[in-house]
Amino acid sequence: MNYRIITSILGRILALEAGLLLAPLAVAALYRESVLPFVWTILLCLAGAGLLLALGRKHTGSLHPREGFVSVALSWLVISLFGALPFVFSGAIPNYISALFEIISGFTTTGASVLPEVEPLPKGVLFWRSFSHFVGGMGVLVFMMAILPTDDEHSMHLLRAEVPGPVKGKLVPKMRDTARVLYVIYLVMTLVEVVLLLAGGLSLFDALTTAFGTAGTGGFGVRNASIGAYDSAYVDTVVGIFMMLFGVNFNLYYIVLVKRSLKGLKSQELGLYLLVIVTATVTIALNIAHLYGGVLQALRYSFFQVSSIITTTGFATADFNLWPSYSRALLVLLMILGACAGSTGGGTKVARLVILGKAIWAEIRKLLYPRSISRVTLDGERLEADAIHNTMVFYMLYTLIALGAFLLLSLEGMDLETTFTSVISCLSNIGPGLGLVGPTGNFSVWSGASKLVLSLCMLLGRLEIFPVLTLFAAGLRGKRS
Repeated sequence: MNYRIITSILGRILALEAGLLLAPLAVAALYRESVLPFVWTILLCLAGAGLLLALGRKHTGSLHPREGFVSVALSWLVISLFGALPFVFSGAIPNYISALFEIISGFTTTGASVLPEVEPLPKGVLFWRSFSHFVGGMGVLVFMMAILPTDDEHSMHLLRAEVPGPVKGKLVPKMRDTARVLYVIYLVMTLVEVVLLLAGGLSLFDALTTAFGTAGTGGFGVRNASIGAYDSAYVDTVVGIFMMLFGVNFNLYYIVLVKRSLKGLKSQELGLYLLVIVTATVTIALNIAHLYGGVLQALRYSFFQVSSIITTTGFATADFNLWPSYSRALLVLLMILGACAGSTGGGTKVARLVILGKAIWAEIRKLLYPRSISRVTLDGERLEADAIHNTMVFYMLYTLIALGAFLLLSLEGMDLETTFTSVISCLSNIGPGLGLVGPTGNFSVWSGASKLVLSLCMLLGRLEIFPVLTLFAAGLRGKRS
């Protein structure tokens, strides 16, 4: 294990975080709030960055896949450990474990919160909370590669470890250029949403923070009633559509917008993603129509909530905790499914469901026609056995981790609905669940130990399990050697 190069990457990440903290510091200054929570955090980040960069200054050798996975896992942990400090220093969340849960929820774009009310909080703290969604949505290391000089060989393993999805690829020959392309598309889409929200009557602060939550599919709001506080069909529609757009594989945007090819629109994953949204929206609307006086009004709330849940954003315009059993059950299934690979959304990803379905059908064909050759393809390209194996292992690990966390949380004696959906919402990076952690509740009901378990679930979900497990495996190997 090349520890020096890992240490160097961590130092650069902390230096980057210090730079990112200047944004909420400026907001705090603009609203004439205390800037000290951010000043102290920036100084600590710079001190940590200086120490780590000094330790890793003379690194030699290459960054291999193992170091890439470990670097990604440690980077997300380190940026969270320091990122929680403004909450503590400002007094917004005095308990460090709770503050750590909140910022991990922010960076992993989960949106699960321990705060019963957010409107009384300082604007600078609220901005940092929502801005963490924007930074974490595309990935903190992808952001670092987009703005800082990075060796392309090193970038390859970092990008592949951080970008979600079963199949990784480059948009352009150099990985650093790929990171820049991703962030340009990401930034432009975010700015367009900000403009549309301003046109809908939102203040600049509300428009920015809402767009950050939408772009990162995170869901932290600056109003206690989330998006429902604006009580606007226009705002619901804009945010609902953009949540859906940010849940699409960004590779497809590159193919359509940059390469000017309609090939991206023929994606099998995109087709299933849109089909699921339409089907879920219509069936839930029919199921809840009696609650809203008709199908048309029900469609408004159904579309928004389906778009919010399948993209794992977590914004709410209605208390879906009160919806009929069918609607709530379908929302839980959407939590597990999630958005497209290569998007800012969480969950197990639609691409994996496509691969799993095709692999199962290939096995059935093999049983029926033993002499036939069954090939698993995705968008006309044959999938290697490793990609199929990775998909199977991912589903197995997801299930085992969910069951393990569920058993640990059940020791607190909460009801099963609250316990199960807390785990699924954190592992799939959604935010609200059902029961006590529904859209009108929060995660303060859990003890510090359970919050740490759920924080680990959020990290495992955002990094798609393998980088975090690689970190633990490297630690165990280090002890044995």
